[in-house]
Formats: sequence, C-alpha cells, structure tokens
Amino acid sequence: MDALQRPSIPEDAVQYQLFLVHPDSSDAEAHERFLQQILQNILAEIAPLLVQYIWQHQPFSLRYHPEKGDVPAHLGGVTEFGDNVEDEWFIVYLLKHITRSFSDIAAVVYDNDGQFLLIEAAEQLPKWLDPDSSENRVFLYQGELHILPNRTRSGEVGWPRDSVPTVERALEVLHSHTESCLAKQPIRAALAKRLDGYPDKIQQNFHHAHCYVPAGIAVVLSRRPDLIAPAVSAFYLRDPVDLQACRTFHTFPPDTRVMTSVKFTRCLCAQLQQQNFVPDRRSGFTLPVHSHPQYRAHELGMKLAHGFEILCSKSGQSSSEKEASVSSNPLWRGFLDNLKKNGYFKGELEGSVRYKDLMSSAESFFRQSVTSTHCPAIQNPGQEMLKVLEDTSYSLEDLKNQEAHLPPEDSDAWLDISPQELERLLEERGGRGVSDGTRKTAPDEEVQEEEAGYSLIAVTQGMKNFINAMSSHEGAEIPRSCLAEPFSFDPDAVTSALDGLLGSKDDELDSDDFEDDDEEDDNDVDEDEEVQNGEPREQAGAEALDNLRKYMDEMDQELQSTNIGRSFTQNNRTSNTADASESSLADAGSELVEEEIQPLDVDLNLVSNLLESLASQAGLAGPASNLLQSLGIHIPPDADQS
Repeated sequence: MDALQRPSIPEDAVQYQLFLVHPDSSDAEAHERFLQQILQNILAEIAPLLVQYIWQHQPFSLRYHPEKGDVPAHLGGVTEFGDNVEDEWFIVYLLKHITRSFSDIAAVVYDNDGQFLLIEAAEQLPKWLDPDSSENRVFLYQGELHILPNRTRSGEVGWPRDSVPTVERALEVLHSHTESCLAKQPIRAALAKRLDGYPDKIQQNFHHAHCYVPAGIAVVLSRRPDLIAPAVSAFYLRDPVDLQACRTFHTFPPDTRVMTSVKFTRCLCAQLQQQNFVPDRRSGFTLPVHSHPQYRAHELGMKLAHGFEILCSKSGQSSSEKEASVSSNPLWRGFLDNLKKNGYFKGELEGSVRYKDLMSSAESFFRQSVTSTHCPAIQNPGQEMLKVLEDTSYSLEDLKNQEAHLPPEDSDAWLDISPQELERLLEERGGRGVSDGTRKTAPDEEVQEEEAGYSLIAVTQGMKNFINAMSSHEGAEIPRSCLAEPFSFDPDAVTSALDGLLGSKDDELDSDDFEDDDEEDDNDVDEDEEVQNGEPREQAGAEALDNLRKYMDEMDQELQSTNIGRSFTQNNRTSNTADASESSLADAGSELVEEEIQPLDVDLNLVSNLLESLASQAGLAGPASNLLQSLGIHIPPDADQS
C-alpha cells in the first residue's frame, strides 16, 4: 500500500487489531455480540498482568470497531507509549499471549514505521519481503508469527508479492494453511529474543526508590501507583506558566513531607533523575548538601511534588461531567465474574483492605481500557488525585512511623553503562557476537601483530566485497558473507584476476566485460553486424581493450602534472641496484623520457585513508567507523594519543 494511503499513526504510538480468522458475517448484530463477549474474556485474561502495570502515557485498550471498507469488524486500539519503547514490546507480548489463549483470534500490530516486527528480524527475512509486499501478510496467530508466503505459481500456498490481499482473504489463507504460513525459525527466534523475559520482565522494569514527599503524595501513590506517570511527565514537560503554581504549594505543602517508597518504571526514574532543577525559594523546598546520605531522596521528592502540584493546579481548567461508576456499565458484571473465575482476588475476603485495593485497581483498569474509547489516557489526573485525597483519611504521625519499616530501595547502577557494555549491547543488537578472544595464549607483541595483520586484510577484503556486491535501486546492501562467513584469502585467485584485468597474460578478457547493459540487451543486433562486417568477436574485444588502455594512459599523463598523484602511496618495487643504475642514466637524456608512472598500492591507500578518517573521529561515531562496523570489522582503539 502506498505510504500516503496508510492510516496516520502518531510518531510514538502502536496500533493493534484483533480479527476472527473465520468470522460469521451473515448476522452483523450477532457478530458484534460475539466480539464483545470475546472482549470481556480477553480483558479478564490479561487483567492480572495489567492492573499493576505503569504505562508511560496511554494504557493498552481494546474496543469494538464495526466493518469499514474491506476491513471486517474487529477489536482494536491505539496506545501512545512516548519515550518508553518497552510499552510497545509489552503490547506485542500481550498480543502473543491473547492469540495463544484464544485460538480463533489473529492479531496485527504496527506503528508509524510499519511492520516493526519485521524490522526486528530484518537480517533473516527473505528477499521478496519488503514494506511494499508485507501489507496484510504479517499476523500473530496461535502465539507465533505468521507470514503469508509468496506465491510464484498457480496452486501454491500464499499470495503473489505484486498484489495486496484484503484482510478477509489473508485470514482465509492463514486459517486454511496455518503450517505453511508459519514464519521461518530464524525470524521467530529474532522476535522471541526481543520478548525474552516476559512476563517476569514487567517487574524487572520497575524501580523502587525512597522519596521525601509531602504526605498527600504518599497517600495518593499508595492508592493509585499509576498516577506516578502523569506526575513525572508534568515535571519533565513543564514550562514557566506551570511553575507559577509551584511558588506556593497549596495542595501538597512541603512541611508535611515524609519518607516513603515510590514505584517508578526505569524510564520514568531516569527522566526524573537526569533533569537538573532548582526550586523557587518561595516554594519552601530546600535540599541538603550533596554529600548528605538522603540527598537523592530529597531531590526526587522535590521534583515529584512539583509534578503533582502542576497537575492539581490544572484540575479545574477543564469542565467535565462527573464520571459515572463502572458498575453502571453493562460490561462490568461480566468482566468482574471473569476476574473471580480466573482467581484475580487470590482468595481475599470481600471487604478486606487487600480486596478493596484489588477492586480499586480493577475498576481503574476497566475504566481506562473499556469505557474510555476515544482517549485511553487518564483524562484529568489532577482531578483524580484530589478525589483520592477526599476519599482517604490519613494521619501524618502514622506515615512518619512507617518510615522505619520501608523496604530497601533498588540499585540504580543500571543508569550507568560502561563503554565496553555499550559496545556489547550494540553488537548484540546488530546481530553479531562479541569477539571470542584469541588473545589469551600468545605473548602480547605477537598477539598485537596478529590482530593488526588480520584487521588490515579484513578491511581491504571487506571493502572489496562491499563494492562488488550487487544492490538494487533501494540502496546498498551489506554482503551477508561480511556478517556471517569467516574471512579467507586466496592469493592465487587474486593474482590470476589481476593478471587478467591488467592484460599481463596472452589471453585477453572477453569483450562482454566491457559491454554495458544496453549492449548486452542488443546482443542479437551486434552479432548480425559482426557477420556483415566480417569481424570476429575476439578482434572487437581486443580493440575495445586497447582503446580502454589508451584512455587510461592519457588520463594518467594528465593527472601526472597535478598534485593528485602525491596524495596516493605508490608501489615502488625497484631494488636499490635498479635505482642506482637509473640515476646514472638520468644525465643521458632524462628530459626526453617521461617519468615512469609507478603503480598504486590500492590496498595500502585504502587502509591508510580509512585509518586517517578513524583518527580524525577521535573515538566518536563517523562514516569510517560506521561503514566498518556494518561490514563486521572491528578496529582496535588508537593507542597513539598524539
């Protein structure tokens, strides 16, 4: 599908659709009721994973979409994940979980980049599969990635790559030929590697930190931990107008501060920590010295207080009707029954404190994922904070007594990453393993010489492979041999090829090597002309080769009078004796004989120019290092700091 015809998706958002693989479209109303029932079952299935999850901007939400054009009725939604890309991949895990639990459901997911699942497995995709040929071909079905194969002959399973199947036809092929549509193992392995660790990874992405916050914030976060995300965003995206409300804290006064444990996501914690901020003197917030053991807790609490105060100051700016209770929604009773059936309340007695907390989380999840159909984000977080404060009674003294029983905070070592760790992560993301280290057995000097020799040969050979690789109009492609196959060098084959190219042997190259694409297309016409003129093909090829050499010689003579030749390193193969004899004959007429043009050492010039470019990058990213990295070539850091 043309990029202009694709539905517009926000830059940091993911869209997902759930289809029935064999729908019954004869009765639209019955089909809608069936999808609504599936929606209740799906939400009850994934609720234990979602009620405690903290979304960066918008939560995962599903609603019924009627049939429109060639897209059948389905369940779907859009989630803006902002700066936290892990939200997007968590949604992919949810879709795999849903399609595994509900075998008659197939899921489609994409973002503004298109089929990002295929981007993750780009190195393993077949050549025919590209953004233009992947439309309506990629599905998550029965917990696995499925791709409709390319049908090249009639009778084969799949769909021709030059046409786009409708969603309904694609689902028919997927349902009737599930095994044939299953993606190849390397493609599925790349996706499984990206999702490795879920659902345990949900807890690993949380970060618990001690924060010195006003008592009201501690109470709000104890009842609604998900409100931490809009508060951090409010501080992170603040403007001077927002900070006017923080000159005097009316809702969360600083003299009520207590120490509490706050649950962040790693993304939210990093956003809060990495911003430098000095509070207004009139706000009443003061920070201890940097050496104070609780400086970090005071700083985080101060920033959080500003975010909460900004949201509460905006709570009255938008007039909205009073929110209806979730119990009035006809879907709530079925959703609650499914939760009880799946053991969501964990045997807690109805009316107990833990039961009420679980019920509050379930209501919040239902309100965001079901009833808020147009904008699943929290509509007015400031108003919800004030509502929690109105409905909850607390004692400042009790909160201070709880400070002695706080759980230990998590280590924030994940915020700091060494250059070696960064290099390892980049290599893993690039599909290449870490160097296996042949450095342990040989002496240091021999190892360095061996590495240097291997690296220089690998540089020249890798560049030759890259130049000789055939690429299409879509751009240059890295030869797969540069990424996977070990380096090998055949000097006899290289010598033979150079001799044939330079004409040092009696046999000449065939004239086909010098014909362009247009001449190759007109082979029949050329053969007729050769027969009429009585000229054999070999003679024409020799004449073309002679003309090429004359052209190159004339170009060398013109360039010899310029300074261009001095920028290259020449291959001086003459011995000292030959140099002496040449100097003795110089007086006999050197002005009448042109200076012999020495051949260039192409490999030496290539390596020297690349190393000079790397040195000018001063260890930073640049064209030379990026090109070598893409070829799988790793140059050691420059030891000469001068």
